This record gives sequence, structure tokens and C-alpha cells, in this order.
Amino acid sequence: MQPTSTKLITRWAGAEPTKVEDELVVEEPLEIRIGQQSLIVVMRTPGHDFELAAGFLYTESLITRSDDIEIIAYCDEEATETQDGSLASYQNIVNVQLTEELDLDAQSGWQRNFHANASCGLCGKMTIESVRQQVPPLNSRFSMNQAVLYQLNDRLRAAQSVFERTGGLHAAGLFSETGELLIVREDIGRHNAVDKVIGQALLADMVPLERHILMVSGRASFEIVQKALFARIPVIVAVSAASTLAVDLAAEGNLTLIGFMRGQRMAVYTCPERIFCEA
Repeated sequence: MQPTSTKLITRWAGAEPTKVEDELVVEEPLEIRIGQQSLIVVMRTPGHDFELAAGFLYTESLITRSDDIEIIAYCDEEATETQDGSLASYQNIVNVQLTEELDLDAQSGWQRNFHANASCGLCGKMTIESVRQQVPPLNSRFSMNQAVLYQLNDRLRAAQSVFERTGGLHAAGLFSETGELLIVREDIGRHNAVDKVIGQALLADMVPLERHILMVSGRASFEIVQKALFARIPVIVAVSAASTLAVDLAAEGNLTLIGFMRGQRMAVYTCPERIFCEA
């Protein structure tokens, strides 16, 4: 499946309507299964689905390392007919086979078989407290040159190929301490984009990411901070604002949270001691 689709729309300029072909972002459900047992359905932009599944399992602490995954594959069941007569694609179902059997019913704080909207973060958790207790604070001595931080926005924006065509996607990027863009993923959901980035890092045996920076194209939410803490990322940079809960969790987790990254301006919410300025 492609991440975009072309539709005929009517575009108005003043009093003049015009029929034009417009490129839109595709939003499709993805069912993630563990050993053929349904875990969650997320709304996502097709692409990098295996990374999304791996990142989701890791940041929800259902796995702890890439070796916990034996294989990830699209479901090989026959396609089924939907209500409108079309066939549901097997590429909307990913099955993860783990090296050891996981008892989902025994997982504290988890609700099974739920739907998660593309912008939803905590749908699967019984309580926020259950998330807080799972992530220990960072003990990283990592520090950043402020000049490097000012370069990240332009580099992430330049790598957003689908956003350039549609204007309808969020992006997450993983940077090195020198500002090199290592991984970029786009998705209709901010949390999905972060899971795809962390999932790729996990599958590439890069985790823990103790000397890396995560940048997101939108706001910084509690869930994004929580995912970064799981991957041991010490710095998050957001284009927009951070929520109060995100700031509280970042402070508790000893994570540097930065918002409103625009040009050579930024708002550092927590742990400003990680940022220095070279003469």
C-alpha cells in the first residue's frame, strides 16, 4: 500500500471554484497480533509497519530487546470481504512471533482488543500511574551544543518527503549528538512516527539511545516523553509546545525537553544543564 492517494477535489480561490487532483495522506487500520492473538488496532499511514509494531511493543514494555522478536510478518490469512464489497488487505495485519510466549492477560495495566486513534497515546493503559512506574530516570551525562540544536528543524523538514506533497503528516527524527539525521519516519499519528523511529533503532541494535536526540514535528506529549524514556533518549526537541504532563514526566525522568524550536529560538522546559554554548 502507498502512503498517499490522489482524489478529485474542488479548490476555491476567491469566487472561482476549480476541480483539481489533490494528493492526500492514506489512513488505514493496522492490527498488531502477538502469536496470532490480537493486541491492538492502530490507525496509521502505511509503510514501515514492522518497525511500528516493534517500536510499539518495546515502548509498551511488552518486549525488552530486539532478541525477544523471532519474526515479524504480515498475516498470511486469506483476505476477507468488507461491508462495501472490497477485500481487506492482509497488509493491514502484522503478526509478531516472540521467542517466548507472552501471556497478555497477565500483563498488568493492559487492556486487550482496543482501538487506538492515530493521535491517541494512552488508550491501552489502565492508569497513567502504571506508565510512570515502568520507566526509571535517565542517568546520562550527555550534553549538547546549542548550535547543533538549531540545525535540527531544517534537517527534519527537508527529509519529510510525503509531507512536502500532502501537508498532512507528522514526522519524527533521530539525530546523533553532532546533528546527523539517522532515522526519519512520517505518519498521520505523532506517536506512530515515534514508534517507527524507535522500532527501527531497536531492530538495528542501536538501543539504548543514550547519546541521541529525538525531534518531533508537532507538540511534545506525555506519551512521546514516555517512549523516549523507554529508549533512553536524553533530549527531545519539538516544533510546538509541550504539555504540563510531558514537562512533569521529563523532569522526573531527568530528560531535557525542548519546545518551540523555531530558527534560533527554543524553550527549554527541563534539564537545561545539558545544553552549552561554545564561544
